[in-house]
Amino acid sequence: MLFWSVPAPNEALLISGSRARGEETQFRIVTGHGCFVLPVKQKARFLSLSLREAEIAEECITTQGIRLRIRAIAAFKVGDDPISIANAARRFLAEQNRMEELVGRIFAGHLRSIIGSLTVEEIIRERDRLAQEVKDGSHGEMEKLGIVVDSLQIQEIEDASGYINNIAAPHAAAVASQARIAAAKADQEATQREQEAAALRAEYLRDTEIKQAGFAAETEQAKARAAQAGPLAQAQASQEVITQQTLVAELEADLTAKRLESEVRRPADADAYKTRTIADANRDKVKAETDAEAFRQRALAEANKDTVAFNTQAEANKRTTLAGAEAEAVKVQAAADAQAKMHEADGSAYSERTVAGAQAEAINVRAAALGDGNQALIAANKLVDVLPALVEAAARGLAGANLTVLNGSDGLGEVLTGVVGQGLSIYETLRKSVSAPSLAHLDSAPAEVHEGNGAAAPAPAPGAAVD
Repeated sequence: MLFWSVPAPNEALLISGSRARGEETQFRIVTGHGCFVLPVKQKARFLSLSLREAEIAEECITTQGIRLRIRAIAAFKVGDDPISIANAARRFLAEQNRMEELVGRIFAGHLRSIIGSLTVEEIIRERDRLAQEVKDGSHGEMEKLGIVVDSLQIQEIEDASGYINNIAAPHAAAVASQARIAAAKADQEATQREQEAAALRAEYLRDTEIKQAGFAAETEQAKARAAQAGPLAQAQASQEVITQQTLVAELEADLTAKRLESEVRRPADADAYKTRTIADANRDKVKAETDAEAFRQRALAEANKDTVAFNTQAEANKRTTLAGAEAEAVKVQAAADAQAKMHEADGSAYSERTVAGAQAEAINVRAAALGDGNQALIAANKLVDVLPALVEAAARGLAGANLTVLNGSDGLGEVLTGVVGQGLSIYETLRKSVSAPSLAHLDSAPAEVHEGNGAAAPAPAPGAAVD
């Protein structure tokens, strides 16, 4: 499109003369997309952001004074941030083709300064450290230039003085010595293996010859055995004939012996066996009868013994069971008696506590009445207390008398009614005789308080008896 500029993915579009510019860059930076560029008012330039490579070949002097030629390669590029792009544009926009040369010179200067503080041994052993120190030393300058260093590799170290070769000489000599020693050991092992192989070969040849001699002996023996086969066969035939004749004689002797055994020995043995069998049967019969009688006697004795033992055991079990039951009953009775006594004691104690409480309350009531001056009430209570005694005395007077009761139960009721009436009349007479003086002296006689039971008693009146 006309007036539309689009940077490549590895490029940055720098537009000067635009109002939309950064405060630090003073110009507009476009990456990754396009924009309009006015041909007269604005000017557009492209800055490459691709990776670049700078070769460094520099002669340096170490801290030991050894001159070395170092060859290295540095991979770098312009940073992707706007500040790095602006710094690189101000310095390299017109000289982008010389950027590798300029950056290589900066790296060369830092490489000389850092190698001047190291020894040859350190440079050889620690190349990564050397590269890292070069990168760290040039970081500030590269940041000002807008350059980002991706890697720095030391490729080659050349020594014109031969110092490195001299350093390597002892190690090379040691390696050569070890190589010669290894070769000698290999030769020795090879010789030893050859000797072992020769010994094994000689042993194999010996075993082969021995086996061949054995085979030859077996062959000769077979030949000799074949030569003697005819006479040996004749002798074997004669031997077989003799063997057969011997067998015939043995069979005839066996036949004679069997005839003697069947005709003489076996009938005699049968008679003897019959006699021994009859004698053994009689002996076994007597023995069986004797054993049966003895067994019967032993069985009876065992039965009697078992009966006695069973009866004794039953009696003992009975006594043991009765004793256990009696002991259990005694324990149960004792426990019941103890429980009853405990309940009886609890009831007695409760009854005594109740009676004592009632008596104490009665005493308190009497004391309150006495305190209020109720002499007549006290006298009446005394009379009530002695009334049963009066009736009992009247009844005792009639106990020894000979009375004739008429009308049955009605007459007996009348007698009892008369006795009770006498008691009531006596009670009424005593009450009147006691209450009159008490009321007469109620205002004049002071009350006395007696300690001991906590109750107050009136002063005794003349002619009256107080219990």
